[in-house]
Amino acid sequence: AVQQGLRMGMILFIVSEIMFFFAFFWAFFTSSLSPVFNIGGVWPPAGIEAISPWGLPLLNTIILLSSGASVTWAHHAIVGGFKKDALLGLVITIIFAVIFTGLQGFEYVNAPFAMSDSVYGSVFFMATGFHGFHVIIGTIFLFVWAFRLYLDHFSR
Repeated sequence: AVQQGLRMGMILFIVSEIMFFFAFFWAFFTSSLSPVFNIGGVWPPAGIEAISPWGLPLLNTIILLSSGASVTWAHHAIVGGFKKDALLGLVITIIFAVIFTGLQGFEYVNAPFAMSDSVYGSVFFMATGFHGFHVIIGTIFLFVWAFRLYLDHFSR
């Protein structure tokens, strides 16, 4: 019964996170597909220089997907009983997460717009900011799990 409750709690948490981020995407796509008069009737709004998706955002996406592969490798190594490989996978994932967070901070500092620059800036910084916060929390969790794995707290 406890395991079932924990599983249901995790499922509900993941569903709430999906809805949370879906709301940000909805705001962005609604604003971009039907720009209102207040922002000049165009997307991105008049006076906003958008960040090219082919530069830093693409690199961060590749890093994020690579971290998903390395953490999956670590998980399979734990299940297979390969502690050394699991630690290596977790360390690689943590490195990817730190690089991702640093690049996102660099992107924030050098963004040609601010949070106060219409709906474009507010949705951009809210969505990417909350995602960055999730990555930071995940990095802390991964560090704790790597330390616990090092101390042999996990078994197959």
